[in-house]
Amino acid sequence: MSARPPLPPFTREAAAQKVRMAENAWNTRDPERVAAAYTEDSRWRNRAEFFQGRKAIVEFLTRKWNSELDYRLVKELWAFDGNRIAVRFQYEYRDEADNWFRAYGNENWEFDDNGLMSWRQASINDFRIDRADRKFTWPVDGPRPDDFPGLSELGL
Repeated sequence: MSARPPLPPFTREAAAQKVRMAENAWNTRDPERVAAAYTEDSRWRNRAEFFQGRKAIVEFLTRKWNSELDYRLVKELWAFDGNRIAVRFQYEYRDEADNWFRAYGNENWEFDDNGLMSWRQASINDFRIDRADRKFTWPVDGPRPDDFPGLSELGL
């Protein structure tokens, strides 16, 4: 198993880097790429779903991004200690009927010594928005540009 730096214990800079790396990976909407950042037996709670393992992660993310279209995510470091990171995030997506939503959430992450996430729990709430109220407007085919504001800069 190869290491995925930065490794715990995290400094503020390393924790912020880990958060941005996760955001960039999720914005690819590539379930296999995202799942590679988790341990083989990683435990997840996402909303009211509980599952374990990379195969289940890939299945979950495939299902997610088949229904959450034009998905764009911004994550922000909230707190960190040792091998744990807390994140707040928001993402925007539309459904097949072209209704837009902004999801608000918090995640708690725990990492193994190799920098792979062994435990992820996410609490998320969706809010319907008008297309004109979207904030995450960079091109959908890549990560958030470095000069695109984060959550705090957007006042979110």
